[in-house]
Amino acid sequence: MSGPILLASNRGPVSFTLSDDGSLTMRRGGGGLVSGLSEVSRDIDLLWICAALSDGDRGAVRLAPGGRLDHAGFDTGAVRMLDIPPATFHRAYNTVANSTLWFVHHLLYDTPNRPQFDARFRRDWESYQAYNEAFATALGEEAPHEARVMVQDYHLSLVPAMLRGERPDLRVAHFSHTPWAPPEYFSLLPDDLRVELLEGILGADRAGFLTARWAGAFMDCCETVLGARVDRVHRTVTHGGRTTRVGVHPLGVDGEALWARASEPDVESHMAALRDQVGDRRLIVRIDRTELSKNIVRGLSAYREFLAAHPEWHGRVVHLAFAYPSRHDLPEYREYTAAVQRCAQEIEDEYATEDWSPLILNVDDDYPRSLAAYRLADVMLVNPIRDGMNLVAKEGPLLSPGSALILSREAGAAAELGENALLVNPFDVSATAAAIHRSLIMPEADRVRMGARLSAAATALPPRRWFTDQLAALG
Repeated sequence: MSGPILLASNRGPVSFTLSDDGSLTMRRGGGGLVSGLSEVSRDIDLLWICAALSDGDRGAVRLAPGGRLDHAGFDTGAVRMLDIPPATFHRAYNTVANSTLWFVHHLLYDTPNRPQFDARFRRDWESYQAYNEAFATALGEEAPHEARVMVQDYHLSLVPAMLRGERPDLRVAHFSHTPWAPPEYFSLLPDDLRVELLEGILGADRAGFLTARWAGAFMDCCETVLGARVDRVHRTVTHGGRTTRVGVHPLGVDGEALWARASEPDVESHMAALRDQVGDRRLIVRIDRTELSKNIVRGLSAYREFLAAHPEWHGRVVHLAFAYPSRHDLPEYREYTAAVQRCAQEIEDEYATEDWSPLILNVDDDYPRSLAAYRLADVMLVNPIRDGMNLVAKEGPLLSPGSALILSREAGAAAELGENALLVNPFDVSATAAAIHRSLIMPEADRVRMGARLSAAATALPPRRWFTDQLAALG
């Protein structure tokens, strides 16, 4: 960990809310990436560079010299927020990162209708370039000689090459927290953009991924699109006269910290309330954002088909679904949240009785309540269409060691957890319904044995080790 380290990500470790009276209130930043990285940013010489996401953030930046929030709190180390023009940020973040790159890497497009790359998109791409340039400039300004720079995720795919051009003395790593699309799907993007994205990441000394599958897809794209020389045994990509090493670093959970938080009084209170609501019935739990890739509607449909096929379970089981709204500034996400609510209501209308609600849907984000649900779960349902890792699949079995895990084979976590989970094709509703039944009738000894193995795998690479392993590999 010795020596200066710079970390760059879209979302930072703190955020600010602007009150009606003009005062600013600070709180910890949200999102799984921030939560994981915040754990490793303590007690090290770290500068975290992020974007100002809200009016409150921009207000805080304008009050701080150079956007430096060196005493931001929460043990985050020094923070520099970038006040990127709101219109530029919107086009870069919503239109390119979340509505294009996210859709490509998660294979989400309805291709008869989308994507369509026209003159308007080219303007949006210019904003994405400007957004990445702002990060590269700030990193170049802040980084001491031969510092190590850790660039995070698909929002900042162009930063490594931009930074390499200005500061070749730096050691730069880029890490992708999403899947990576195979070449045939990556080729939906315009030809010049494909090249720019790949060469952007190849500006790094090291490109990291959560699983060997995503790393392999990236190398396949480099070979197919760029004609790069790829060594899959040693995981290197040579292009444009330099070589980038490709690393695989699965991300796990900090078991001790998670259990400590899950044992606090607010979680215990939620557990008591849920027990009163559910009684002694078996509990199937899912916890997700209403993100298109999470596949919530098919999961609910599978539960509905299970109830239709197994009336003996009526009154004996409850599905607790926490589906927290996500990206509601995008119309596709608003409609998907509405579809989740419609499907849930249909299940209630069809099967509910005076003394039994088969499904409890919550759409309000409540972390302590989620931890309580984990602890009470008999079955965890995690069925994404495609996911870089999916930490829910690791957190759930850790907090409920005797529970069964139904897991999509398309989640990155399947590479580590698959042997002790019930793997399903996320598009096969009937197979998922059958897995729900198998999980409920699984002998307790089998659930306990598999749960112990799931917990061990989930905690094998906690965030601190995940981060330090990458630093060591970067050199």
